[in-house]
Amino acid sequence: MAEKKRESDSSSIKDPEMYEALREQGNSKAKAAAISNAAANSSREKVGAKGGHSPSYEDWTVDDLRERAAELDVHGRSTMTKDELIKALRG
Repeated sequence: MAEKKRESDSSSIKDPEMYEALREQGNSKAKAAAISNAAANSSREKVGAKGGHSPSYEDWTVDDLRERAAELDVHGRSTMTKDELIKALRG
């Protein structure tokens, strides 16, 4: 029986090992390719440091949490407490 072709069997993926790990974590093909290729072009540490910084959900207002929940189509958000909103957003 032929082996299943790996998703990273493409000349456009510069770090197949990282690509496969990112896909296993649930990242999309495009996102995994972009991250793994960026890491191959510099260093993995620099790629990880590029991301923005956002305050913890605990620091957000209830209105901001509800707005984010609306973006993610969380049902029942209008009656949720702050803790419930945070749990739903992290879930």
